[in-house]
Amino acid sequence: MTNIFDTHAHYTDSRFDPDRAKVLQNLPGRGVALALCCGTSLPDSRAALALAGEHPFLYAACGVHPHEAAGFGAQEAEELRALLRDPRCVALGEIGLDYHYDFSPREQQREAFRRQLALALALNLPVVVHDREAHEDALLALREAKTGAAGQSLRGVMHCFSGSWELAQDILKLGFYLGFGGAVTFKNARKPLAVAALCPLDRLLLETDAPYMTPEPCRGQRCESPHIALTAEKIAAARGMDAQELTDICNENGRRLFQL
Repeated sequence: MTNIFDTHAHYTDSRFDPDRAKVLQNLPGRGVALALCCGTSLPDSRAALALAGEHPFLYAACGVHPHEAAGFGAQEAEELRALLRDPRCVALGEIGLDYHYDFSPREQQREAFRRQLALALALNLPVVVHDREAHEDALLALREAKTGAAGQSLRGVMHCFSGSWELAQDILKLGFYLGFGGAVTFKNARKPLAVAALCPLDRLLLETDAPYMTPEPCRGQRCESPHIALTAEKIAAARGMDAQELTDICNENGRRLFQL
């Protein structure tokens, strides 16, 4: 597989500490054309920007994950604003809501999410949204932040989409993309694959969430961007199309969303 655009990875994660430089250097030779390294906190976002500055195919998204929302206030928002102005930063993320772990109080998650959506609109950047067991509140926040003061529209991707086709249609109506990763290959995850098969082809993105969510039959291994080939093959089979063709289209979709 060639021309892979991994639209969601975490190469700053400690699992890459032993061989990060080697892994990143080898990705282009393993079929990876582009990758987006997503920050989960201010320090992690700085690290993502540093990596993006070292590798021409790598870009960064800067943001504060819902797990870190309890510490996100006005000062942190200004620090984030400065990071978002870096030319290697092409999105605000990973942001959103996580009601599964609740590592931050839910109201603080919602406030951090709203604040960062407003910042994305002000800077005209797409958002990378994390939504785990918080579908209703996530959709409400996106609808409330749909249009900025200057008339610009909120745009972005729902990362690792796990909802129903009905929810997917609501997200698509907002102009968002749906991101699919290794979960579509899991035996007990029929719903993500079904939605991936129905998603409009021009709104579909491929991702890994590396080093997490390694697709079958490689579960148990550290996930890396080339594993997208397995995800693409699974989705392409469900759609009745060629996997390389799907990968090429998803590359174009990612370039369009992140304006690369």
